[in-house]
Amino acid sequence: MRKRLVQVCGFLASSLGWLFVLVTMAMDFWRISQIGGQGGSWIIKVAWYWSNLWKDCYTDSTAVTNCRDFPVLWSVAAYVQGVRGLLMCGLTLGFFGVVCCFAGMECTYIGGATKTKDKFLLAGSVFHFVGGVSDIAGYCLYINRVARNAFTLNLQPGALRYDLGNPIFLGLVGSFLILFGAVLYAITVFRVVYPKRTENVNVYGGTRTYMAPGTRGRSLYTGYYRPSRVQGGGTYYGQGRSNSSRVSNLSRTTPERQSQRDAFV
Repeated sequence: MRKRLVQVCGFLASSLGWLFVLVTMAMDFWRISQIGGQGGSWIIKVAWYWSNLWKDCYTDSTAVTNCRDFPVLWSVAAYVQGVRGLLMCGLTLGFFGVVCCFAGMECTYIGGATKTKDKFLLAGSVFHFVGGVSDIAGYCLYINRVARNAFTLNLQPGALRYDLGNPIFLGLVGSFLILFGAVLYAITVFRVVYPKRTENVNVYGGTRTYMAPGTRGRSLYTGYYRPSRVQGGGTYYGQGRSNSSRVSNLSRTTPERQSQRDAFV
């Protein structure tokens, strides 16, 4: 029940994160600049310049907006192309992640056996994690571009200093939700797909003890004796006979000794 609850929380977090990222790609005001001033004692004029991934726009004080769509793909600024590519790559990986996680969740009846479902879920968490990192990289690239323009000291004449808009922060929140959902997915199946090493049980205390790699092949009884040695270019030297074996050999009656005793009698 706990595993199923964690997986459902991961599905909700990752799905909400991808929804935030998808919405930000269509939102306006990725960057915004406001220009205002007094044109007289009673006239105030304010204008807004803003941009997103697809167009540049200007809005005056009368709420009239004029936009200029970006030209063909190879004529757009390099950083805008990079942000588009990273976000689209992240969305593509997120699609595969959602499919794999939906098939691998314990509460669904598709995906096959339990072991197969766990592998699907682990693969989906990897897709989510890589896609979330790709989205974060895209937003950070856009933030870096805006910050360099805002804090530069030698700004070109006529250039504007832009501020970050709401879609950037919404996209970052969505990206971190995606990473959080991927972690929730992974912790429910990581130990199932990659179990711990088998540990031997101590005979006396009943607790689990770790055995060195050199003693794992011995049985419970042979591990207490001195191991056999190989010396001198592969020649095998055993432990030799113990005193108890020698005594048993002396007490053993052979056919030859028996025949001599019968002859004497």
